Amino acid sequence: MLTLRIISPEKEVLSAQVDLVELPGSMGRFEVLKDHAPLISSLDAGLIRYVAGSDNREIPCPGGFVEVRSNVITVCIG
Repeated sequence: MLTLRIISPEKEVLSAQVDLVELPGSMGRFEVLKDHAPLISSLDAGLIRYVAGSDNREIPCPGGFVEVRSNVITVCIG
């Protein structure tokens, strides 16, 4: 299980336990699964997609960056 946190300068947009996350990286879309290697990446405008059990959701992303570390995905959007 992964913890997904999406924050903006104004508020915390989302905090959820998820199975996978797909992100609009600046060099192309990429997916993060449990035990992913640590990384920091910039994000382009697009959709953040995540799966929690049988629930599939999308959140618009205006751009920003992401940090993945110890099964915690922290997305900062602009």
